[in-house]
Parts: sequence; C-alpha cells; structure tokens
Amino acid sequence: PLWAAGGWLAARNGSGGSLDLESVVQPLALNPWDVVLCISGTIISCENAVVVVVIFYTPTFRAPMFLLIGSLATADLLAGLGLILHFAFVYFIPSEAISLLTVGLLVTSFTASVSSLLTITIDRYLSLYNALTYYSERTVTRTYIMLILTWGASICYGLLPIMGWNCLKEPSACSIVKPLMKNHLIILSISFFMVFAVMLQLYVQICKIVCRHAHQIAVQRHFLASSHYVTTRKGIATLAVILGTFASCWLPFAIYCLLGDYSYPALYTYVTLLPATYNSMINPVIYAFRNQEIQKVLWTVCCGCFSATMPFRSRSPSDV
Repeated sequence: PLWAAGGWLAARNGSGGSLDLESVVQPLALNPWDVVLCISGTIISCENAVVVVVIFYTPTFRAPMFLLIGSLATADLLAGLGLILHFAFVYFIPSEAISLLTVGLLVTSFTASVSSLLTITIDRYLSLYNALTYYSERTVTRTYIMLILTWGASICYGLLPIMGWNCLKEPSACSIVKPLMKNHLIILSISFFMVFAVMLQLYVQICKIVCRHAHQIAVQRHFLASSHYVTTRKGIATLAVILGTFASCWLPFAIYCLLGDYSYPALYTYVTLLPATYNSMINPVIYAFRNQEIQKVLWTVCCGCFSATMPFRSRSPSDV
C-alpha cells in the first residue's frame, strides 16, 4: 500500500493542481478546503483515540482481532493528527523541512490504515477457513508478523519524501500531491489497487463460506428456507457495506492519482482526497464501535452501566 494521501495540501492556492512548498514561506490566505480537512482530522483523532485507549487499557483485548483493530485505530489516529499538524505548520509555522515531515507522517499513517484493513480481512477469512485451528499460538505469531510487515512497509513509504525522493528541485516530476513525485504516487496507487483486489477476492470467499455455513446450520436445525435466506442476506449485506465503504472512499483519489497531472486545478485533488480521509472517520464505527465487548467497556467508562469485571464472550473476527 498505499496512502500518500498525505503530501498534498501544504499551501495550495487554487490555480495549480499541485501544492508548492516553496510558497509556504509567504503569508497564505486561508483555504476553506484546508479548514475542512483540519476539522476532519480533529474528528478522526478523537474517534480513534477512544478506540486506542480502550484497547490499550483493557487486558482482555489482547486477542489477535483486537490487536489488528488497534493497529487500524492507531494508523487512523496518526492520520488525523497529521491533518491537524499539516494545517498548523502551513499556516502558522511555515517551514519546508517541517512540511516534509508532516508529508511523511501522512503517507505512513494512510498506508498503515489501508494495510491494516487488509490484515483484518485476512484475519476474518482465516477465522472462517481455519476455524478449528484459528485459536492457537500460530495465529498470534501470524498476527505479529502481519503487524510488523504493515508498519515496516508504511514507514518505508513515508520516509521516501524525507530521504530525498521528492520533486522540490524538479517541479516537472511532481504529482498532484507535491512534493510526492509522480512515480512515487503511481507506485502507491498501484499498491492500493492490488490491496483492493486481494480484499475483494477474500470477501467473495468469505461470502461463499458464510452462505455454506448458513445452509448447513439451516439443514441441521431444520430451519425454514426463509430463515436461511435472511441470515445469508444479512451477512452478505454487512460485507458489502464494509467493502463498498472502502471502495467509495479511496477509489476516486486512487484513480485520479494515476490520471491527474500537477497542472490540473487543485479543486480536483481536494474533491477526491476529502472522501479518502472520511474512511479513517468511518473505520472506528465499522470495526470497533460495532463490537459488543468494546461497547460494554465504553458504557462502563461513560456511565457504569456494566461491571468492569464482567466476563466477555469470546467472538470470532468474522463477528466483528
């Protein structure tokens, strides 16, 4: 992956399609799009901070599926903070060096976010495909390996602009999200499409497994065909929402990264990039707040409706 949604905005003024970091040393007129992105970053940070704190401070949340949800929340939290810092540095502390650092943070965090979604999909598939052996030490080891690969690759992508792979000295090589080079953004876009293709294939397989399991349960328990249909439809609808949300948020920006040029109007970049940031806003709702165990902890913290020592029911990742 993946997500260079990052470098982008620093000091874009409407005429050019690519930001000009060299202009950040001059006073900038406040861009409403930057304000919207900063507000989005604030909401993203608050949502995901809650998830990270709940998972970190709850000893029972050490299962692989919660580690992966925690990784996703951490990546989205960093993305939100990156949006806020980027806005602050561009308009209040203009500096080319600091702008490169925020670009690196945003590339790293969005890459880790998309990669974490892939690891969660893989974990869900394996929990269904290898249901009998899923709860084993091998699963824990595999989870740590996926986390190491996810964050290792994300950090490497984020370091590229800082280490010199940027277009500050060669404007003609810029992408729509300067200072990222066109080649850099193409690699990130292709990586995204590869991740999306793998996720699509895995969710198709998950749907097949869910349908088969629902049919077997209906036969064994002599359920009516209508009950089997309702159960299957509900499962497929849930998976469709998950994949559809991911695609609708990221595909417009990924496609525009391949087709767009730095000379295009900045408006096009903002219009496609803003939905991509919404994915980090929606992720906590889909992957964390729908989880019953996390809900119980949140209610305990907020109003003491549940006992803090209440045992949690172990659930499969496919239920999350």
